[in-house]
Amino acid sequence: MRLARRMQEIEPFLAFEVFERAQALERQGIDVVHLEFGEPDFGTPAVVLEAAQKALKDGRTRYTASLGILPLREAIAEHYARTYGVTVSPDQILVTAGTSPAMLLLFNLLLDSGDEVILSDPHYACYPNFVRYAEGVPVCVTVEEADAFQYRPERIRARLSPRTRAILINSPANPTGTRLEPDRMAAIAGLGPIVVSDEIYHGLTYAGPERTIIEFTDRAFVLNGFSKAFAMTGWRLGYVIAPREYIRPLQKAYQNFFISTNEFVQWAGLAALREAADEVRRFRAILDERRRVMIDGLRAIGLGVGVEPTGAFYVFANARRYTRDSLAFVYEILDRAHVAVTPGIDFGANGEGYLRFSYASSVERIREGLARIGRFLAAKRG
Repeated sequence: MRLARRMQEIEPFLAFEVFERAQALERQGIDVVHLEFGEPDFGTPAVVLEAAQKALKDGRTRYTASLGILPLREAIAEHYARTYGVTVSPDQILVTAGTSPAMLLLFNLLLDSGDEVILSDPHYACYPNFVRYAEGVPVCVTVEEADAFQYRPERIRARLSPRTRAILINSPANPTGTRLEPDRMAAIAGLGPIVVSDEIYHGLTYAGPERTIIEFTDRAFVLNGFSKAFAMTGWRLGYVIAPREYIRPLQKAYQNFFISTNEFVQWAGLAALREAADEVRRFRAILDERRRVMIDGLRAIGLGVGVEPTGAFYVFANARRYTRDSLAFVYEILDRAHVAVTPGIDFGANGEGYLRFSYASSVERIREGLARIGRFLAAKRG
């Protein structure tokens, strides 16, 4: 059977490919240290679990309004007002089953065939696939380690065309862990195209205040959710904040393709926003300790960390002294050192020669993994 072109163009998600290879080793009884995944090892906060259990006992297992339950949308609006000083109406919020469905709908809303979206390079691995699935064209703008992996607005301007429909920003960023400076956010907001801001790692920053794109422009979409800061990856709960004129088309698409988001999960999300702030602060403090261990450990074994991440839970380490084929290098590390990390090529051509390390695992496992890689690199240096 012939696959549709849009399906043929979807690239594999290499972090999962590495994970699945690691699982095969584990089935052979081999101990593998997992530093490839962006999934905190914390349990979901107890108040969230209790809220979900109560919702199930109360029969909160039916369809909801397609935009999401009003109390949760009100709480999201209150969170953005309290945290960033911006006014968002609950009617501008669509609650989704994770941020990926929101992204899928959003690019299909914005793009006709051949329309362009500006992405940084490196970028989150799945962004180009979302754009291509909507028959759009990813246009990559290089961001450099020497410039803290920051977008340069003048480089974006040089890549704009009559087909540019959106500029995608991600701060704090995956895979680099860096945050976009406010002056650059403001400059990007002034370039003309709509800005799509992926803010899923908000709540996990270790220096300075977080900024949302809607502080700088109303012509923006915000993608956010509960997976990272609240340790709720498997709950699949996210949302999109949209300009008023776009929310109805998004709602109609969500009605058709997803109907509504699980009701009891939404009530759990409400408890997360209203009652789990102390847990988020605790998670952040633990991750900050792991961040320091990871940065210091990578430098000690001979990998480059020119930019110290200040958000999310990743370090994008320069391994170009050892390889220009990061995928082959990652599999060599996995097979010989039994440590799983993500190849830089997963995040774009400019990520080649880098390795992404997640510090979402415990300090003990991070140290063990780095010790194994250190021995592997020492043997290569001979």
